This record gives sequence, C-alpha cells and structure tokens, in this order.
Amino acid sequence: MAQLPTVAIIGRPNVGKSTLFNRLVGKRLALVDDRPGVTRDRREGEAHLLGLDFRVIDTAGYEDEDAQSLPGRMRQQTEAAVRQADVALFLIDARAGIVPLDEEIARWLRGSTTPVVLVANKAEGRAGEGGVIESLALGFGDPVQLSAEHGEGLADLFEALLPHLERDDEPAPEPDAEDPAAPLKLAIVGRPNAGKSTLINRMLGEDRLITGPEAGITRDSIAIDWEWQGRQVRLIDTAGMRKRAQVQDKLEKLAVADALHAVDFAEVVVLLLDATRGLEAQDLKIADRVLQEGRALMIALNKWDVAENASALFNGVRAALDEGLAQVRGVPLLTVSAVTGKGIDALIEAGFATREAWSRRVPTGELNRWFERAVEANPPPAPGGKRIKLRYVTQAKTRPPGFVLFGTRVDQLPESYQRYLVNGIRRELGFGAVPVRLTLRAPKNPFSK
Repeated sequence: MAQLPTVAIIGRPNVGKSTLFNRLVGKRLALVDDRPGVTRDRREGEAHLLGLDFRVIDTAGYEDEDAQSLPGRMRQQTEAAVRQADVALFLIDARAGIVPLDEEIARWLRGSTTPVVLVANKAEGRAGEGGVIESLALGFGDPVQLSAEHGEGLADLFEALLPHLERDDEPAPEPDAEDPAAPLKLAIVGRPNAGKSTLINRMLGEDRLITGPEAGITRDSIAIDWEWQGRQVRLIDTAGMRKRAQVQDKLEKLAVADALHAVDFAEVVVLLLDATRGLEAQDLKIADRVLQEGRALMIALNKWDVAENASALFNGVRAALDEGLAQVRGVPLLTVSAVTGKGIDALIEAGFATREAWSRRVPTGELNRWFERAVEANPPPAPGGKRIKLRYVTQAKTRPPGFVLFGTRVDQLPESYQRYLVNGIRRELGFGAVPVRLTLRAPKNPFSK
C-alpha cells in the first residue's frame, strides 16, 4: 500500500492546532486545553477529509525560545515535522489577529521548501474579519477560513490541500498535468490552409485527417492520442481561424468557436504560420488570444522546405513577434515542414519543455530571495515623495503561473515596474516565455470604516 502524504499543522501556541488535528482524525487523540503549550511532542494520526486520506502531524506551539530550553526543543521538533511534510498548514487565530510571533513563523516558513497553506482558524462570525485581512500581509495568499471547533470551512480546506496531496498512484479521471508522464495536450491553430492537418498526418504517419487546397476543410476540433518517442501526446487539430469579417458562413463561425474552445483544453498551443506568406496581423491576434487564455504559446513556420530568403524571413518574423507580443517576449519560434517531416521532433520536444515551464511552482523561499534581490537592484518609485513598500510575493497558482504581490500603496505601482518584476520572474526563475500573471494586494485597515 502506498505511503500516505503528510500534512504538518504549525502555528503559535493556542491557535487551535490540536482542535483541527482532532477534527481531521475524527478522534480525540490530542489534548485540547485553553492553556498554551499543552502539546509538547509531535502527534500523528490518519486523517480523512471528504475522501482525501493523509497523515497529519500535530506539532507543539512554535515559540521563540533558546534551543536548549523545553520550548526551544519543542520548536526543533516542529521544524523537523515541517521539513518531512508534503504541505504545512500554518494556523493563525483570526480573532486575535496577527501578532509578532505569527510574523516570525511566516518568515521561517518562507525560507522553507515545504508548500504552505495559510489557515485562519476561529473565523466564524464578524469577530475574525480583521484577522483574515491582516493575514494577507504574511505572504501566503488568501487564507482558508474555518472553525476547527465547529467544523466549518472544511470543504475549502479540502480544495487547498488537494493539489499538494494528489498522488500518481491514486485513481483520477484525468492524469495530473504537472506530472511529466501525463499526455502533452497540444493544440495546433492558425489561419486556414496553413497546413495544420497535413502536419498532424505527417506526425501520425497516416492520412488520419482530410486535407486539400480548399480553405476550411477541417470543421471540428479533433483530438488524437499519439505516442512520440515513448511519451504520450494528445494532438488537437482545429479549424482555421480567419478574420471576423470573413467569417460569414454559419458553419465556419461554429468551427472558429470550436477552435477557440480547443485552446481552452490545451496546455501548449502551436500557432502554425505559412512560411510562404509570413506573419500577418491575424496571426498576432490569434497569438494574443492564446496568451489571454493563459496557454503556453509556440510559433511554427510551416512549409520551410519551400521558403525563400529563409534567414531574413526568420529574423523578420522573430522581430515582428517580439514587437507585436510585447507582453511575452521570446515566444519559441521553430521551423517545420509538414511535407518532409523535418523539424517535427524539435517541435514536440519544445512543447514538453514549454509545458514544464508553464506548470512550474517555485518554493516560497526561493521566490522571495529572488524578490529581495530584484527590489534591492531596482527599488520601486516614490510617487508624491511617498515610497511604495513591497513586502512579499507568493505563487498562488500554476498553469499559467500566477503570483500575488503584497505591499503598501501597490495601487500606484507603475505598469513598467510590474513588467520589470514579471520579466525577472520569467528570466531568472525558469518560466521562459509562458504567460505570467501578477496580482497586487494591499492589506486593508479593518477599522477604516
């Protein structure tokens, strides 16, 4: 039987760790008392949460004490538990709000490689609203709000834990797309007659799709499972996308809508260009739409075997892409020939590498070390003489990667500085040219009203 994933519960004394532990294991294994520091050793139990099974560790309250003292040795046990865990639940008391010891624990957790889920306990009623808002400044995103005592908010806790605890050996309706062994969902889009179906037929080694010189032969998006060098690929051929004014026929309107729908289900989208026609405005619109949908984008110049002035053409398309897609510079540009098959292996290899970047998650510690260097090298401006203070950054999601930046007066942070940070994330943290989302959050004063 596969070993269960592990969740460690951490927080300062008396925030409700043992109450949550007992709620998850369904038994009163941990002592619960109003006095802080009741739990001295790590306690472990098998937890069950809405069908999700895992091992949970109840840790001693994290205290700022000398390592040789009893509280100090308790803290060392807590740190060891977090290092061994798949994810840490960082509990705060929403009613008490954030205290200095919470901030110290947050600093330590940001330097850890263990993923962290922030949990605001005792959040029932209005009394916990202020603490929930204050907790945003800890740098771990929106907290899961719950009441361990009353069992409220457990569905939200399930959703927060699920991405960290899903295992490959568990049955699932779809493979985990962040698993390198999962099929690469690759959609091929482009203007009519760019050679999309011909390219897929060449990949498959058979005439699986109808092809012909008439534009618009492919009406539906067709998904085909294929194996490339021992790796699984799900190819999605789509109807050609024309300018809106040219989409008159109702069937073709449905086909374009279907192509856009296919983009939603893809991980990596290849925009196929006709090398004999170069890059046109419609190609940039299609590319922009793919990026807006948050998909990883690659550009492939087809019919390269018959292209004239190949070097000048390639450099011209590269320059036009960097100018027309300024929000994501350096989108992979490859050359292929659907007729001869040249360049297809490089295209698929690049697709897997691009998906890996699109699915990448940076440990909080590594992310904030980069962030501190970036802010030190180029401090944010001071509009009106008042400096914008940037506190922390955390990665809220993947596919596409999304980050949340916390600080004061961030609503005045210029677009140019936001681009500086996003470009740094791409360049220095291994995200390449995939779309990166940056959200700005400023903790609000709960008493401002």
